[in-house]
Amino acid sequence: MNAPTELDLELEVTRLLAGFRLPTASQEMVRRLREAGHDAALDVVLEVLRAEAEGRKTRRVGRLRKASKLPMGKTMTTLDTTVFDLELQQAFRELATGRFVDRSINVLAFGLPGTGKTHAGCALGHALIEAGHSVLFTPAYKLVQDLLAAKRDLALPRALRKLDSYELIIIDDIGYIKQRPDEVEVLFTLMAERYERRSLMITSNLVFSEWDQIFQNPMTTAAAVDRLVHHSVILEFDVPSYRTAAKLAAAEARS
Repeated sequence: MNAPTELDLELEVTRLLAGFRLPTASQEMVRRLREAGHDAALDVVLEVLRAEAEGRKTRRVGRLRKASKLPMGKTMTTLDTTVFDLELQQAFRELATGRFVDRSINVLAFGLPGTGKTHAGCALGHALIEAGHSVLFTPAYKLVQDLLAAKRDLALPRALRKLDSYELIIIDDIGYIKQRPDEVEVLFTLMAERYERRSLMITSNLVFSEWDQIFQNPMTTAAAVDRLVHHSVILEFDVPSYRTAAKLAAAEARS
């Protein structure tokens, strides 16, 4: 690998200062150092700026992780993707790049309970946070109850604006929410608000043909599915239950 040239150093110093939103410094720093005969100081300046950039990234990731409410233990490191078929593994690797968030694409994960949907969603969320994306993880029932409380307080638009600050919202176990009309209404409102603007990831043990159990009304069900599927990646977790396998292994070990 070739050593960086003086031009490389100058460009990186300028780029970093511009990234720190210091437009005057980005325009003047290199020129003034050169004019003052302090060319050798550029190396030190660049070293300090790199340290500042790394520190800012670390602090931002920490803030994003705290705001995400993601379970700390469910990461890429602890996720066993070897049980997934090759198609699912490939799709998951592509999602981890974060490109789907930039394009406001939804991710829909289906599978029986215990097949790793939640763990995979959380692991994806942690990976996106490391890349600087804002993520919120919430069980479906809690999201619905929070939105209902906001509606009762005449604060639903403000609550939706707050949720809009997240590039990705992971809604876990949508098949378990209650089926009252007011709960269906606020959930559908969120989906409609984010349509083609922000990404959702939804995990469910119910396939689309069973979503009338969630939305009750066939037209509402069709409208919700249409908005979610229009720009989406569908993940099918057709694998044995993690929890069942763990119980069987424990029982076998005891016997």
